[in-house]
Parts: sequence; structure tokens; C-alpha cells
Amino acid sequence: MTALLRRLSSTRFTLLGMALLAVGAALSYDNPVDTPVWALVAPMALLAVNLLAAVMSNARINRRPGLLIFHLSLLGIVILAAIGRLTHMEAHIEMVEGSTFDPAELMNVRKGPWHRGELEKVVFVQGPFTVDYGPGMMRGPTRSHVLVPDGQGGWERRVVGDDTPLVLEGYRFYTTFNKGFAAVLTWIPETGEPVTGTIHMPSYPLFDFRQANRWTPPGGEEVKFWLQLETGLKADQAWTLDPSKAHGILVLRSGEQREELLPGQATALPGGVLRYEGLSSWMGYKLFYDPTLQWLFLTAVIGVLGLAAYFWNKFATHPWPQAGEVSRKGAEPELETAPWGGGKL
Repeated sequence: MTALLRRLSSTRFTLLGMALLAVGAALSYDNPVDTPVWALVAPMALLAVNLLAAVMSNARINRRPGLLIFHLSLLGIVILAAIGRLTHMEAHIEMVEGSTFDPAELMNVRKGPWHRGELEKVVFVQGPFTVDYGPGMMRGPTRSHVLVPDGQGGWERRVVGDDTPLVLEGYRFYTTFNKGFAAVLTWIPETGEPVTGTIHMPSYPLFDFRQANRWTPPGGEEVKFWLQLETGLKADQAWTLDPSKAHGILVLRSGEQREELLPGQATALPGGVLRYEGLSSWMGYKLFYDPTLQWLFLTAVIGVLGLAAYFWNKFATHPWPQAGEVSRKGAEPELETAPWGGGKL
């Protein structure tokens, strides 16, 4: 048993685990779809076994309380990091002003095989937003207003930003640079009930001159849209993007037909009538979930305290020499008389 622990705690085993972890980190960069989560979890498991064996077999560690706490904290961090990768979730979503969060609309979903979050309990309503820009279109703070249930039958207002997340059921929602405008349209078919929806235009102001999209109505022909916007954009000055103050003319093409619509106007198309209800906006969010974050922080703090206690105890038992007690470099040491007498040592 002792021989096995020594092999598992060897530095060669540590180097192997670190090398595999480096390879796994490189393969997992930007969280690609074709890289399994085990590329990171397996090296972490090897390093956890290596560290546990070192704690059990090394007397210099397990007989010093502070050092023992530090190494156990390191072990906890490795284990929690592995659990975090197995239970994490990342995704993106675009939400139109006035819409309620719907998990079915999530895009680019990445999650670990052990993810068991309660995403269906997340409820919030998207409100208006503003984004500050400095000269040269340098993006500043984003302030996205949302409504969340207050638990008493009402709604509570919150503001979300790039570094100020909305945290619900353990899920963290951050705003991103991806935001823009949407055309609210109502399709009135020749037979059937009217349907109202939105057409998202590309991110603004990143694609200022490419505010175009296309849509094919049920039973009709493809319609191409182009949104002519007036937002007060000033590329060389400080400016605030406020969709509530923006105006837009919707240009549409269907075959040889071209129309320019103001909010409230409609046009007849093959298969029905299309009405431009008005201009709205959408905000892009990054969703992040990792239930181990708080535990990782707590474990790291305990590890730092353990290491501090170890060094405090070490310096307390071996105090720093006082001024004048240190001999000059190169000075001849004083000789002492041998305890059994006769001569010098």
C-alpha cells in the first residue's frame, strides 16, 4: 500500500497530469462542440489522485496542520473544478423588449453531462436598454432593464450589464455586445388568423449599414427587409444608444415589388397582407451556470489561511535574528572548547 501511494504521489505522475491538463485546456478553448468535457475532467481526476496520495504518504505535509489544510484545499479546488465542468451550462439568447424568457429560444447551448439545473423556473421580462459609447465608437456601460417576480405577485426592476449579472436559480445572465433592432410585423393571411412576430436585424451599431434580413410568410413568397434607421449615432463623439428614441422606415422587396413602410402601414403581398407595427429592440445575453463557484471561492480562502498559518508558525518558532546578531560574510566563526576537554573544535 505504501509503495502504491509513493508511486501515485511521484512528481512524474504530477507532470503527466499537468501535461494532459494542458492538452485538454487547448482542445477545450472556446468550448468547441466536438471536444468532450472529459478532456479536462480526466486530467483533473489524475491530479486529484496524485495530490491525495501525496497528502497521505508525505509526513512533512500531514503532520503540519497549516500545510495539511493548504493541500486539502488544493485537492478540493481540483475536485470542485472537475464537478463544475460536469455540471456547467453556457448558452446565448436574444430577447425582444417586452418578451418573457423562454428556454426554447436558447442558442449555442453547451452543458456538462451532469447538468441538472432548473432552467424552467427562470422567469424575467425584457425591458428597454441603453448603451454608452465614447468617441471612436468605444463601447461603455450597458444598462439592460428587466422585470423579475418579487415573490408577492408583483415585479421587481433590475439592471443587468456586462459585469452585473442577473442571477436566477443559479443561472447568471450577462449582457453582450450583441444587441440591435427588430421590426414588429403582423401577417394577415387570405385565410386563417393573423400572426404577429418580430424580425431581428443584425447587431447595431456593428452592422450599421447592413440592417437587412429576410422572411418567407406561410403560403407566400420570400420577402427581403431593409431597415433605414435614425438613432442619432455620432461616431466621433460620445453617444448613447437608446432604442426608445430611434426611428426606422422598413423597406421590403418581394419579387418586383418594393415598398417603404412607416409604423402602422401595410402592404398586400402574395398570400396575404403584411403590416409593419413598429420598431422594437433586442438584447443579447450570455447565460452561464456553475454551482461550484461559491464553494471554489470558500475553498481557496481556506487554503490561503492554512498556508498563512503554516508560515506564521514557522516564523514564530524560528524568529528572525535581531540586528547585530548576524556575522559578517566571510568572518571566521568562533571556536568552542570540546565538551570532553582538551583542544579546540
